[in-house]
Amino acid sequence: MTSGIPATLIPGDGIGPEIVDATLAALDALGVSFDWDVQQAGLAGLKSAGDPLPDAVLDSIRRTRLALKGPLETPSGGGYRSSNVRLREAFKLYANVRPAKTLIPGGRYDDIDLIVYRENLEGLYMGYEHYIPLDGDPHAVAIATGVNTRQGSRRLLEYAFAHAVANGRKKITVVHKANIMKTLTGIFLNEARDLYREHYQDRIEMDEVIIDACAMKLVINPWQFDTLVTTNLFGDILSDLVAGLVGGLGMAPGANIGKDAAIFEAVHGSAPDIAGKGIANPVALILAAAMMLDHVKLYEQATRLRKAIDQTYNLDQVRTGDLGGTANTKAFTQALVARIRNG
Repeated sequence: MTSGIPATLIPGDGIGPEIVDATLAALDALGVSFDWDVQQAGLAGLKSAGDPLPDAVLDSIRRTRLALKGPLETPSGGGYRSSNVRLREAFKLYANVRPAKTLIPGGRYDDIDLIVYRENLEGLYMGYEHYIPLDGDPHAVAIATGVNTRQGSRRLLEYAFAHAVANGRKKITVVHKANIMKTLTGIFLNEARDLYREHYQDRIEMDEVIIDACAMKLVINPWQFDTLVTTNLFGDILSDLVAGLVGGLGMAPGANIGKDAAIFEAVHGSAPDIAGKGIANPVALILAAAMMLDHVKLYEQATRLRKAIDQTYNLDQVRTGDLGGTANTKAFTQALVARIRNG
């Protein structure tokens, strides 16, 4: 048994604790042992420590440099910022990695296998916004400033190209709006061209597509793409679009990678409407755990986990209600654990 990998565990809000329990059961069945430091954040953090992102959470991740988290809810009112954004900023998690792979054949789109690499710290997400009063109206004009840097663009692009090549990918598509936003997204596109010319011409194919055309092409013929790399706002939109090709956010894991820490998560929300009912689909977080296993170089266990999910869905036909099945969270988890142990 692999033992004692230090990691922070954030159960989160809503269905978070339920899907975290399912994920821990799967990891236990694999024989992987993490030394979990359990921390509360989101509404649970606000209740226990008066802050949706308590200092104890940040201190824990600084120590472990590795975290698995459930969905966090941002409290309404009170000027609270998204805990997810705060985590990215605190640990400079510059690369957001969102794979989308068909798990259940026979849907509207089949044989989807895509990765979206999203710059995670810059662009319009920096929140440089303000109002300008005019003629007695304090909110007459709203202004937002987007900031992309050469260093930030290069950092994300270097990660994306290296990750794509290491995973045997054949093509990487740079998504931009440099035809209109010539400076803000042009700096990203130019860095991609330079990096490709300097280091990757003989290792992977690169092409370029404008964001609006990319959205259309993904809907009409997603198989023309392999991996996509883009700036923050465009990546936020496209990663959800790509998740829709494989069944929605319930099937969408995500990784946030920085130099000194990595945080893995289900990208869906806390779903308070079904919290406590035991019917949530835990697969997005379980797939995030598989990405975490890859990150700590437990490749065999990650492969076993993904194979067990495939077998549970397609051989055992055990599926939660969001996928047209009848299994609750517990029944699905039991079937998955059985597959891991017997597969």
